[in-house]
Amino acid sequence: MGNTSSMLTQYDIEEVQEHCNHTFSQQEIVSLYQRFCQLDRNGGGFISAEEFLSVPEFAVNPLSQRLLRMLDGLNFKEFVAFLSAFSSRATLQQKVEFIFKVYDSDGNGKVTFSDMLEVLRDLSGQFISEQQREQVLIHVLEEAGYTKNSLLGLSDFMKILGNTGLKMEVEVPVD
Repeated sequence: MGNTSSMLTQYDIEEVQEHCNHTFSQQEIVSLYQRFCQLDRNGGGFISAEEFLSVPEFAVNPLSQRLLRMLDGLNFKEFVAFLSAFSSRATLQQKVEFIFKVYDSDGNGKVTFSDMLEVLRDLSGQFISEQQREQVLIHVLEEAGYTKNSLLGLSDFMKILGNTGLKMEVEVPVD
């Protein structure tokens, strides 16, 4: 699987399926492999940040810079694991873990008010003032039983997002 010009074997497909908790069918994995090879322009077996930015939908995503920190240098197996959070077969836990990683940009296992404010800033841009962002975030935290000084862990995110009907899905086109 190191060389992207080679074809996936049945063993490779099953290994990737196992790695991503069977969130994709074998056919979807083959389609994802074809897309991975298209993105991996230099054929090195890894996708760089620049290669990800070649996808127009990704480049215009307000969270693209945050996501690039998670994506830069992924091999195919890691690429599929990353995308698995967007599968209709992914569990709520897998989706919340992904969202948590987006917020926990320093990887310390805790999300601060400042971390959440950064994401909100990325999402809202110039449309609302910094003061309005802070007020909205304080209100959301208070409704969930937290304060501006709370350090949120993964279990807190699960508590907050667990009953929201979280919908995070992308359809993988299968040839």
